[in-house]
Amino acid sequence: MKVAVLTFPGSNCDYDCYQALKTLGGFEPEFRWHRDRELGDVDAVMIPGGFSYGDYLRPGAIARFSPILEAVGEFARAGGPVVGICNGFQVLCEAGLLPGALLRNESLRFRSFPVHIRVETTRTPFTSTYEKGRVLQIPIAHGDGNYHATPETLAELEGEDRIVFRYCTPKGALSPEANPNGSAHHIAGILNETRNVLGMMPHPERAVEDILGSTDGTGLFTSLRAHLQGAAA
Repeated sequence: MKVAVLTFPGSNCDYDCYQALKTLGGFEPEFRWHRDRELGDVDAVMIPGGFSYGDYLRPGAIARFSPILEAVGEFARAGGPVVGICNGFQVLCEAGLLPGALLRNESLRFRSFPVHIRVETTRTPFTSTYEKGRVLQIPIAHGDGNYHATPETLAELEGEDRIVFRYCTPKGALSPEANPNGSAHHIAGILNETRNVLGMMPHPERAVEDILGSTDGTGLFTSLRAHLQGAAA
C-alpha cells in the first residue's frame, strides 16, 4: 500500500511520517515534492507538519497553491484517504478541502508538549481500530492551532459526527485548562463531508514507539492500513 508523503520547503515532519509508516509495516511510503504535478499510483496521502514556505502570509496559505495540491484535491474528491497533520491540517483548510481555519493560539505562544485527546468517532478510515471515548496522549507543536469556524459549520460538524478528536483531561473531561490553543468546541481533529479527509493538530507520527513516550498514535496508522486492505479486497 503506497502512501504519498508530501514535502514542502519548510516541512520538518515529513521524515517522521515516513518513518512511522515504515515502522508500523504494511506501507510503502514515497515522498512527493511540492512541485510535482501528479501523485502517481498511491493509495493514501499524508500532508505532514512543519512550516511550509516559512508560514509566510499565514500557515498553509502559500502551500495550497503548490502544484501537488491540485493532484491532492483530485485524489480526495475521488474518495482517496488524505491525512493532514498540524501544518497539513492548516493546508487542507486553506485549500478548501476542510472547513474552518486555524488561528493563532489563544495564548499567542508556540505550544509544544504532550496533550490528551479523546476519540469522538470511529466511523472513519483513520480511527476504526480505536474505541470511541478512548483518551490518547499525543504531542502537539504549533503556534496556530486554534480551530475556528462559523456557528453553522460547527453545528454541521457536531451533527454529522465529523469531530474526530477533542482536547481533554487525562480522564476524558473537557475543560478550558485541557485546551492548549483555545479551539472552538475543544476540536483537535475533523473530517470532510465524505469522511475521507482528516485534519488534526496533534502529531500521531510522534507517538508510535515506546521510546517516544507514547504509542497512542499507532491506531491511526493501523486503522488506515485496515481501511486500505479492505478497499483492496
